[in-house]
Amino acid sequence: MEMTLQRADVSVPDDLTSARAKLLYLYLSVRGQATADEVCADLDLDKGTVLSITGTLREQGYVRREDGQYAV
Repeated sequence: MEMTLQRADVSVPDDLTSARAKLLYLYLSVRGQATADEVCADLDLDKGTVLSITGTLREQGYVRREDGQYAV
């Protein structure tokens, strides 16, 4: 089975300093949207960590939550 990869032109905001916040931001930028459980499974993070990071990213205006999913 042949797989085609597309390059995503994504940049991380300069004021994101946490490696995990950057990772989550990039993940959502490429994926489009995801539930907290999907983020936990795909990035191997515990739910408390994911909810904390997404909460901070939401406060900063980088992430929004719609219909139980997070998106950039």
